[in-house]
Amino acid sequence: MAIKDLHLAAKTAVDGFMAGMHTSRVKGAGLEFSQYRSYQPGDDLRWLDWKMYARSDRYYIRESEMETSIDVGLLIDASNSMLHTEDGISKIDYARYLAASLGYLAHLQGDAAGLAVLHHNQLFSMAARREAQHMARLYYQLEKIQPGGTFTQPVHYRDLFAGPHNRQLLIFITDYYEQSGEITNLLQTLAALGHEILVFHLLGKKELTGNFKGYDAVEDLETGQQIELTGIADTDYPVNLETYTASLRKQLLQKRIYYRQHILQEPMDAVLRDFLNQRNKMRR
Repeated sequence: MAIKDLHLAAKTAVDGFMAGMHTSRVKGAGLEFSQYRSYQPGDDLRWLDWKMYARSDRYYIRESEMETSIDVGLLIDASNSMLHTEDGISKIDYARYLAASLGYLAHLQGDAAGLAVLHHNQLFSMAARREAQHMARLYYQLEKIQPGGTFTQPVHYRDLFAGPHNRQLLIFITDYYEQSGEITNLLQTLAALGHEILVFHLLGKKELTGNFKGYDAVEDLETGQQIELTGIADTDYPVNLETYTASLRKQLLQKRIYYRQHILQEPMDAVLRDFLNQRNKMRR
Protein backbone atom coordinates (compact mmCIF):
# COMPACT_ATOMS: atom_id res chain seq x y z
CA MET A 1 0.00 0.00 0.00
CA ALA A 2 3.05 2.25 -0.04
CA ILE A 3 2.62 2.33 -3.84
CA LYS A 4 0.19 5.15 -4.62
CA ASP A 5 -0.50 4.24 -8.25
CA LEU A 6 -3.36 1.71 -8.08
CA HIS A 7 -2.50 -0.09 -11.32
CA LEU A 8 1.13 -0.54 -10.31
CA ALA A 9 0.14 -1.60 -6.79
CA ALA A 10 -2.34 -4.14 -8.16
CA LYS A 11 0.21 -5.53 -10.62
CA THR A 12 2.81 -5.82 -7.85
CA ALA A 13 0.40 -7.62 -5.50
CA VAL A 14 -0.94 -10.01 -8.13
CA ASP A 15 2.44 -10.80 -9.72
CA GLY A 16 3.83 -11.63 -6.28
CA PHE A 17 0.82 -13.80 -5.52
CA MET A 18 0.98 -15.63 -8.86
CA ALA A 19 4.71 -16.27 -8.44
CA GLY A 20 3.91 -18.14 -5.24
CA MET A 21 1.39 -20.44 -6.88
CA HIS A 22 1.94 -23.47 -9.06
CA THR A 23 1.13 -22.29 -12.58
CA SER A 24 -1.00 -25.33 -13.38
CA ARG A 25 -3.55 -24.22 -10.76
CA VAL A 26 -4.28 -20.96 -12.60
CA LYS A 27 -6.22 -21.50 -15.81
CA GLY A 28 -6.73 -18.51 -18.06
CA ALA A 29 -9.26 -18.02 -20.82
CA GLY A 30 -8.84 -20.15 -23.93
CA LEU A 31 -6.78 -23.01 -22.50
CA GLU A 32 -9.59 -25.46 -23.26
CA PHE A 33 -9.95 -24.82 -27.01
CA SER A 34 -12.99 -26.24 -28.80
CA GLN A 35 -13.54 -24.61 -32.21
CA TYR A 36 -13.29 -21.51 -34.36
CA ARG A 37 -16.14 -19.30 -35.53
CA SER A 38 -16.28 -16.31 -37.85
CA TYR A 39 -15.64 -12.89 -36.33
CA GLN A 40 -18.78 -10.84 -35.61
CA PRO A 41 -18.82 -7.05 -35.04
CA GLY A 42 -18.52 -6.39 -31.31
CA ASP A 43 -16.38 -9.44 -30.54
CA ASP A 44 -13.33 -8.83 -28.37
CA LEU A 45 -10.36 -8.39 -30.73
CA ARG A 46 -8.04 -10.05 -28.22
CA TRP A 47 -9.55 -13.43 -29.11
CA LEU A 48 -8.82 -13.17 -32.86
CA ASP A 49 -6.56 -15.96 -34.09
CA TRP A 50 -3.97 -14.21 -36.23
CA LYS A 51 -2.40 -17.46 -37.47
CA MET A 52 -5.75 -18.49 -38.94
CA TYR A 53 -6.02 -15.05 -40.53
CA ALA A 54 -2.57 -15.45 -42.10
CA ARG A 55 -3.57 -18.82 -43.58
CA SER A 56 -7.09 -17.96 -44.74
CA ASP A 57 -7.21 -14.15 -44.98
CA ARG A 58 -10.39 -14.30 -42.86
CA TYR A 59 -11.00 -13.36 -39.21
CA TYR A 60 -11.79 -16.16 -36.76
CA ILE A 61 -12.54 -16.17 -33.02
CA ARG A 62 -11.38 -18.96 -30.73
CA GLU A 63 -14.83 -19.92 -29.46
CA SER A 64 -13.71 -21.39 -26.13
CA GLU A 65 -11.95 -18.18 -25.13
CA MET A 66 -15.26 -16.33 -25.28
CA GLU A 67 -17.14 -19.07 -23.44
CA THR A 68 -14.74 -19.50 -20.52
CA SER A 69 -14.53 -15.82 -19.59
CA ILE A 70 -16.98 -14.42 -17.05
CA ASP A 71 -18.20 -11.04 -15.85
CA VAL A 72 -16.79 -9.96 -12.49
CA GLY A 73 -18.57 -7.22 -10.55
CA LEU A 74 -16.64 -5.37 -7.82
CA LEU A 75 -19.06 -3.89 -5.27
CA ILE A 76 -17.58 -1.51 -2.72
CA ASP A 77 -19.28 -0.27 0.43
CA ALA A 78 -18.01 3.31 0.72
CA SER A 79 -20.29 4.55 3.49
CA ASN A 80 -18.75 6.72 6.21
CA SER A 81 -17.95 3.79 8.53
CA MET A 82 -15.37 2.60 5.98
CA LEU A 83 -13.16 5.49 7.16
CA HIS A 84 -12.26 3.41 10.23
CA THR A 85 -8.44 3.35 10.42
CA GLU A 86 -5.95 1.13 12.22
CA ASP A 87 -2.16 1.23 12.02
CA GLY A 88 -2.43 3.92 9.35
CA ILE A 89 -4.65 1.76 7.10
CA SER A 90 -8.26 2.81 6.49
CA LYS A 91 -10.86 0.28 5.37
CA ILE A 92 -11.70 2.31 2.28
CA ASP A 93 -8.06 2.49 1.17
CA TYR A 94 -7.67 -1.25 1.72
CA ALA A 95 -10.88 -1.78 -0.29
CA ARG A 96 -9.44 0.34 -3.14
CA TYR A 97 -6.25 -1.72 -3.36
CA LEU A 98 -8.12 -4.99 -2.97
CA ALA A 99 -10.62 -4.11 -5.72
CA ALA A 100 -7.79 -2.94 -8.02
CA SER A 101 -5.91 -6.22 -7.45
CA LEU A 102 -9.00 -8.35 -8.06
CA GLY A 103 -9.84 -6.34 -11.18
CA TYR A 104 -6.30 -6.75 -12.50
CA LEU A 105 -6.35 -10.50 -11.79
CA ALA A 106 -9.74 -10.83 -13.51
CA HIS A 107 -8.36 -8.97 -16.53
CA LEU A 108 -5.36 -11.35 -16.67
CA GLN A 109 -7.81 -14.25 -16.73
CA GLY A 110 -9.64 -12.76 -19.72
CA ASP A 111 -12.68 -11.70 -17.68
CA ALA A 112 -14.72 -8.52 -17.89
CA ALA A 113 -14.54 -6.37 -14.75
CA GLY A 114 -17.19 -3.90 -13.59
CA LEU A 115 -17.53 -1.62 -10.58
CA ALA A 116 -20.29 -0.42 -8.26
CA VAL A 117 -19.70 1.99 -5.38
CA LEU A 118 -22.36 2.38 -2.68
CA HIS A 119 -22.03 5.60 -0.67
CA HIS A 120 -23.72 8.91 0.19
CA ASN A 121 -27.01 6.99 -0.11
CA GLN A 122 -26.32 6.78 -3.86
CA LEU A 123 -24.92 4.27 -6.33
CA PHE A 124 -22.18 4.71 -8.92
CA SER A 125 -21.73 1.89 -11.42
CA MET A 126 -19.60 0.91 -14.42
CA ALA A 127 -20.62 -1.95 -16.69
CA ALA A 128 -18.20 -4.87 -16.97
CA ARG A 129 -15.80 -4.76 -19.94
CA ARG A 130 -12.56 -6.48 -20.94
CA GLU A 131 -10.67 -3.71 -22.77
CA ALA A 132 -7.42 -2.33 -21.34
CA GLN A 133 -8.81 1.21 -21.62
CA HIS A 134 -11.73 0.18 -19.44
CA MET A 135 -9.36 -1.04 -16.74
CA ALA A 136 -7.66 2.38 -16.72
CA ARG A 137 -11.08 3.96 -16.13
CA LEU A 138 -11.80 1.45 -13.36
CA TYR A 139 -8.56 2.34 -11.52
CA TYR A 140 -9.39 6.03 -11.94
CA GLN A 141 -12.86 5.60 -10.43
CA LEU A 142 -11.41 3.64 -7.50
CA GLU A 143 -9.00 6.50 -6.81
CA LYS A 144 -11.87 9.00 -6.93
CA ILE A 145 -14.01 7.31 -4.26
CA GLN A 146 -14.93 9.74 -1.50
CA PRO A 147 -16.57 7.72 1.30
CA GLY A 148 -19.40 9.25 3.23
CA GLY A 149 -23.01 9.04 4.32
CA THR A 150 -24.91 5.84 4.90
CA PHE A 151 -25.32 2.67 2.86
CA THR A 152 -27.28 3.03 -0.39
CA GLN A 153 -31.06 2.68 -0.13
CA PRO A 154 -32.96 0.10 -2.26
CA VAL A 155 -34.47 2.77 -4.53
CA HIS A 156 -30.98 3.24 -6.06
CA TYR A 157 -30.27 -0.44 -6.76
CA ARG A 158 -31.80 -0.39 -10.25
CA ASP A 159 -28.39 -0.23 -11.98
CA LEU A 160 -27.36 -3.44 -10.21
CA PHE A 161 -30.45 -5.28 -11.45
CA ALA A 162 -30.66 -3.74 -14.93
CA GLY A 163 -28.95 -4.83 -18.14
CA PRO A 164 -28.24 -8.37 -19.38
CA HIS A 165 -29.20 -10.99 -16.84
CA ASN A 166 -26.13 -13.17 -17.37
CA ARG A 167 -24.69 -14.93 -14.37
CA GLN A 168 -21.86 -12.95 -12.77
CA LEU A 169 -19.28 -13.35 -10.04
CA LEU A 170 -19.95 -10.48 -7.63
CA ILE A 171 -17.32 -9.52 -5.05
CA PHE A 172 -18.64 -7.33 -2.25
CA ILE A 173 -16.06 -5.53 -0.07
CA THR A 174 -17.59 -4.09 3.09
CA ASP A 175 -17.26 -3.50 6.82
CA TYR A 176 -20.78 -4.99 7.07
CA TYR A 177 -22.11 -2.11 9.14
CA GLU A 178 -25.88 -2.17 8.68
CA GLN A 179 -28.73 -0.59 10.62
CA SER A 180 -31.65 -2.83 9.65
CA GLY A 181 -30.35 -5.68 7.49
CA GLU A 182 -29.99 -3.55 4.33
CA ILE A 183 -26.69 -5.16 3.25
CA THR A 184 -27.93 -8.70 3.83
CA ASN A 185 -31.17 -7.98 1.94
CA LEU A 186 -29.23 -6.64 -1.06
CA LEU A 187 -26.95 -9.69 -1.14
CA GLN A 188 -29.87 -12.10 -0.89
CA THR A 189 -31.63 -10.36 -3.77
CA LEU A 190 -28.52 -10.57 -5.95
CA ALA A 191 -28.09 -14.24 -5.05
CA ALA A 192 -31.72 -14.91 -6.00
CA LEU A 193 -30.91 -13.59 -9.50
CA GLY A 194 -28.43 -16.46 -9.89
CA HIS A 195 -25.17 -14.60 -9.29
CA GLU A 196 -22.22 -16.11 -7.43
CA ILE A 197 -21.30 -13.82 -4.53
CA LEU A 198 -18.15 -13.49 -2.43
CA VAL A 199 -18.35 -11.22 0.63
CA PHE A 200 -15.12 -9.92 2.15
CA HIS A 201 -15.81 -8.44 5.57
CA LEU A 202 -13.02 -6.02 6.49
CA LEU A 203 -12.01 -5.76 10.15
CA GLY A 204 -9.04 -4.29 11.98
CA LYS A 205 -7.16 -6.33 14.59
CA LYS A 206 -8.21 -3.98 17.39
CA GLU A 207 -11.78 -4.02 16.17
CA LEU A 208 -11.76 -7.81 16.05
CA THR A 209 -10.37 -8.29 19.55
CA GLY A 210 -12.03 -5.32 21.25
CA ASN A 211 -8.70 -3.74 22.16
CA PHE A 212 -9.93 -0.26 23.12
CA LYS A 213 -7.41 0.42 25.86
CA GLY A 214 -6.91 4.14 26.45
CA TYR A 215 -10.39 5.06 25.17
CA ASP A 216 -13.38 6.07 27.28
CA ALA A 217 -15.88 5.92 24.41
CA VAL A 218 -16.24 4.99 20.74
CA GLU A 219 -18.17 6.93 18.10
CA ASP A 220 -20.44 5.55 15.39
CA LEU A 221 -18.99 7.06 12.18
CA GLU A 222 -22.39 7.08 10.45
CA THR A 223 -24.76 8.24 13.18
CA GLY A 224 -22.38 10.16 15.46
CA GLN A 225 -23.66 8.21 18.46
CA GLN A 226 -21.10 7.70 21.24
CA ILE A 227 -20.93 4.54 23.33
CA GLU A 228 -19.30 4.69 26.75
CA LEU A 229 -16.81 1.88 27.35
CA THR A 230 -16.79 2.21 31.12
CA GLY A 231 -18.09 -0.94 32.76
CA ILE A 232 -17.93 -3.07 29.63
CA ALA A 233 -16.01 -6.28 30.33
CA ASP A 234 -13.06 -6.96 28.05
CA THR A 235 -14.43 -10.43 27.29
CA ASP A 236 -17.94 -9.29 26.31
CA TYR A 237 -17.04 -7.62 23.03
CA PRO A 238 -15.08 -10.42 21.27
CA VAL A 239 -17.62 -13.04 22.37
CA ASN A 240 -20.53 -10.94 21.13
CA LEU A 241 -18.74 -10.21 17.84
CA GLU A 242 -17.99 -13.90 17.27
CA THR A 243 -21.63 -14.78 17.97
CA TYR A 244 -22.80 -12.11 15.52
CA THR A 245 -20.43 -13.08 12.70
CA ALA A 246 -21.12 -16.80 13.15
CA SER A 247 -24.84 -16.10 12.75
CA LEU A 248 -24.16 -13.86 9.75
CA ARG A 249 -21.96 -16.46 8.07
CA LYS A 250 -24.62 -19.14 8.55
CA GLN A 251 -27.36 -16.87 7.23
CA LEU A 252 -25.40 -16.04 4.08
CA LEU A 253 -24.25 -19.61 3.44
CA GLN A 254 -27.89 -20.72 3.51
CA LYS A 255 -28.34 -18.42 0.49
CA ARG A 256 -25.13 -19.85 -1.08
CA ILE A 257 -23.26 -16.60 -0.46
CA TYR A 258 -19.58 -17.08 0.45
CA TYR A 259 -18.44 -15.09 3.50
CA ARG A 260 -14.91 -14.45 4.74
CA GLN A 261 -13.54 -12.08 7.36
CA HIS A 262 -10.38 -10.30 6.29
CA ILE A 263 -8.04 -8.35 8.56
CA LEU A 264 -6.62 -5.00 7.41
CA GLN A 265 -3.16 -5.87 8.65
CA GLU A 266 -2.97 -9.10 6.60
CA PRO A 267 -1.82 -9.54 2.96
CA MET A 268 -4.39 -10.02 0.20
CA ASP A 269 -3.28 -13.51 -0.87
CA ALA A 270 -6.22 -15.32 0.77
CA VAL A 271 -8.74 -13.08 -1.01
CA LEU A 272 -7.04 -13.53 -4.40
CA ARG A 273 -7.01 -17.30 -3.87
CA ASP A 274 -10.71 -17.31 -2.95
CA PHE A 275 -11.46 -15.35 -6.13
CA LEU A 276 -9.59 -17.82 -8.36
CA ASN A 277 -11.22 -20.83 -6.70
CA GLN A 278 -14.73 -19.42 -7.16
CA ARG A 279 -14.02 -18.29 -10.71
CA ASN A 280 -12.80 -21.75 -11.73
CA LYS A 281 -15.92 -23.34 -10.17
CA MET A 282 -18.09 -21.12 -12.40
CA ARG A 283 -16.15 -22.21 -15.49
CA ARG A 284 -16.76 -25.91 -14.95
